[in-house]
Amino acid sequence: MMDRRQQKTRDAIFKAFSILLETKRYNNITVQEIIDEANIGRSTFYAHFETKDELLKAMCTDIFSHVFSDELMSEKTHDFSGDNNGFEAKLTHILHHLKDSENHMVGILTCESGELFMKYFKGYLAEMFSKYLKGIKVNAPTDFVLNHFVGSFAETVKWWIDNSMKYTPEETAKYYIEVSCVNRIINS
Repeated sequence: MMDRRQQKTRDAIFKAFSILLETKRYNNITVQEIIDEANIGRSTFYAHFETKDELLKAMCTDIFSHVFSDELMSEKTHDFSGDNNGFEAKLTHILHHLKDSENHMVGILTCESGELFMKYFKGYLAEMFSKYLKGIKVNAPTDFVLNHFVGSFAETVKWWIDNSMKYTPEETAKYYIEVSCVNRIINS
């Protein structure tokens, strides 16, 4: 457990990294630039993260641990606290968080870091989807079905971001469910 000072430093590093991602490509960002933007010392950065990739992974983990939480809470832009287990609510909740973090997400997904981000994202998606696909009734191996749904939702997110998130999270989740026929499998 981090103390408040460590958490404040970690938050400053995340914020600095996010600011840099809005204007620079991931591969062009140096640790020194992150240190300068966060206004911290080099040893302080390395006390928290060994590499820039580790920083990105920690940032993703922080985002995803909340987004994929089993307990959904009421938040500024959305409230799914009364619908914790609904599949569509979970997808919509994920999309709301991506929209709330739009500046960071566009920076992360539109450069080299996008591949790394998607790898972590798909890991969390696979865990979530597997909870809903336990009793599926399709003539295909479960791991194939899981891979299909995870991949297609990840591509849906990329499409949504590429289209400036012009559809609401609710609309996008409905489109995904409709096209993927996931509702027929989960509710059968």
